[in-house]
Amino acid sequence: MSLDCCLLFAGKKNKLYDHFCRHEIVGQVTKVGLNVKKFKVGDVAGVGCMMGSCGSCENCKQDLENYCPKMLWTFSGQYEDGTRAFGGYSNKFVVEEHFAVRIPNDIPLAGVAPLLCAGITVYSPLKYFGLVPQPGSKKHLGVVGLGGVGHMAVKFAKAFGAKVTVISSSPSKEKEAVEQLGADSFLISHDHEKLEAALGTMDGIIDTVSASHSLLPLIGLLKTSGKLVLVGAPVEPPELPVFPLIMGRKVIAGSAIGGMKETQEMIDFAAKHNIIADVEVIPMDYVNTALERLEKGDNVKYRFVIDVANTIKCAN
Repeated sequence: MSLDCCLLFAGKKNKLYDHFCRHEIVGQVTKVGLNVKKFKVGDVAGVGCMMGSCGSCENCKQDLENYCPKMLWTFSGQYEDGTRAFGGYSNKFVVEEHFAVRIPNDIPLAGVAPLLCAGITVYSPLKYFGLVPQPGSKKHLGVVGLGGVGHMAVKFAKAFGAKVTVISSSPSKEKEAVEQLGADSFLISHDHEKLEAALGTMDGIIDTVSASHSLLPLIGLLKTSGKLVLVGAPVEPPELPVFPLIMGRKVIAGSAIGGMKETQEMIDFAAKHNIIADVEVIPMDYVNTALERLEKGDNVKYRFVIDVANTIKCAN
């Protein structure tokens, strides 16, 4: 199966979009192999963080290809024969059908591209750790950080019916969290008085922050048996405050994207509930400027998405 920028001229749906890290790709299928049954030419498909796995380990057999020891990254992955995977900056992309997802019609492609990493990164732990409210029940979920991953956590949690509190170090983000994304409340992470008032009120917390920060205040926000799930990846390992965990039977866990079956489930759920990422679409020649803006923290809301099809010159 190939996603080919040369089909740009057939209409809007034929654009090939990619989020900044080359691993959130959507576009139109232009060719299929003889044994392909999942897709046909003209379908819209997406490829996320991985494009291969061993297929035979315990994780693969349980639809957890994302935890396969031989998982092949879409960006800079390497096949056994040494061939590199170049990711979504390519004008054509070939992938085994198992590692592509079907994109429903009438969902904006630029907004769906980041779901293939940011979306599944929060959807998977929400489901696996039981943070999704069941009929007749209520869940209060905290979301730490309001960036590309955090804003997706708010959208999915609200679609599941949870009460959502955003926890951020930036007071300026309160209005967008509540008024634009629909969060129920907002906590400033260094406002000790308000943090104290919220102690023991949350069933779970999704921590999306990759900068170094203390976990102790977050643990305090959890109810007994609450779960703090880390999906951000700070370079410096955080301190592990054991005593508060023991005294509250609380859990700190981690989660990384999701398997292919769950990723398709996430995309279908997003389409049903009109969930897409908030993005800024840019041409390829804007990449360096976009990187500079990222370094400066220049009000990126919330993902840059590269319109590859519109900026790579296609061969005849």
